[in-house]
Amino acid sequence: MSPPDREVRERWALTREEYTQLWEESRLSIPPLMRIPAAAFTAFGVGMTLGLAHGSKMAGLRFRAEHAHRLPTTTTGWYLYHKSKNYHLAFGGLKEGFKVGARLSILSTTMFCAENLFDVYRGTKDLFSTVLASLAVAGGFSFWNRFSAAETARTARKGLRFGLAYGAVQDAVSLAKGRPVGYVEFIRRHVGKATQLEETTT
Repeated sequence: MSPPDREVRERWALTREEYTQLWEESRLSIPPLMRIPAAAFTAFGVGMTLGLAHGSKMAGLRFRAEHAHRLPTTTTGWYLYHKSKNYHLAFGGLKEGFKVGARLSILSTTMFCAENLFDVYRGTKDLFSTVLASLAVAGGFSFWNRFSAAETARTARKGLRFGLAYGAVQDAVSLAKGRPVGYVEFIRRHVGKATQLEETTT
């Protein structure tokens, strides 16, 4: 390794204390570079499972409808019928599974990246960054699919509920582990100032 490369590597390398601090201060005690890919893989797995179940079910119904007028009459014909049906079930399930998994993976990656950007921009990690990220993703999803005003509002409400619920869970974990939460620290500071003013006046 050449000296310039070694200098660059040493400059960007984290010390043990910085590495420990990064894990302790990150959401859910997982740094963004690990949390975002983990969320993407998890979302893909969930989407793959749901899409596989729904896609295979719809493929089976479609196959039965398409062949309802020409059902087999022999044992060999029924064997080939079920063999072809199983093939369509597997293909339809995998196709829908990959589609739903990829869609959920992209949405979750976008949401977690936006959440991290809001954390960095605001300088604090709390519920509001999660809500802003959820609403931003919901708005982008609605715009991409050209939803109507009513559908956009419904999608925004779902994003708001998800952001509030998931953000509250993360804040609860942060408080349990002793990490500062933006709005909680803000309330504590103002309550402390009010208490001090009352003590000085009395």
